Amino acid sequence: MWVLAEDDALHISLIPDGHGHPVEGSDVVTHWDHVAGDRFGLPSVFVILPQILTCRGVEEFFVALESALHRRALCSSDLPRLAARLPRTAGAAIASARTDAESGLESLLRWRLRRHGLPIRTQVPVFSVGRVDLIIGESLIVEVDGAENHDGPSHRHRDLMRDATAATWGFVTLRFDYAMVVHDWPVVEAAILAHVSRGLHRR
Repeated sequence: MWVLAEDDALHISLIPDGHGHPVEGSDVVTHWDHVAGDRFGLPSVFVILPQILTCRGVEEFFVALESALHRRALCSSDLPRLAARLPRTAGAAIASARTDAESGLESLLRWRLRRHGLPIRTQVPVFSVGRVDLIIGESLIVEVDGAENHDGPSHRHRDLMRDATAATWGFVTLRFDYAMVVHDWPVVEAAILAHVSRGLHRR
């Protein structure tokens, strides 16, 4: 699953009758779970997601949840079962979760914008451009660029060509990278809302 946190700690999932032992040279976070499981196997997604919620908060839980849905580690019919294991604080995240977010940055952006009630579609095909990460309203494209797919001159040229082609069809494109979305969110939010306030999300 795509996870947001850059965490140097080692997280260990322990079954109910497990025992923790010190690990030299590492920060260790232990997660005790009341659900018995395979003593030496990997914990299931139904164990990991509640641990992320408890340890990292609802925002990072939402990002991991949408990643699990997109990768088919969970399906929509599993969500009620997951919700039954979680506190009410997770309710909005579960209700908002979709399967079509292809990166955690898309999920994070949608989660942080939710309070503005904007109509947001993800992974939308645009004629002569291809699929774009998000469209707000009818015509405001938002692209969130992970370094792995957008570094280098050739990728930069491709991105600029896509943005210019989109403009010929009446779209406006805002493009943000990982550092902006994760660490400079107020700038990203202000840019998006400024475009919306000027009606640039409508053709």
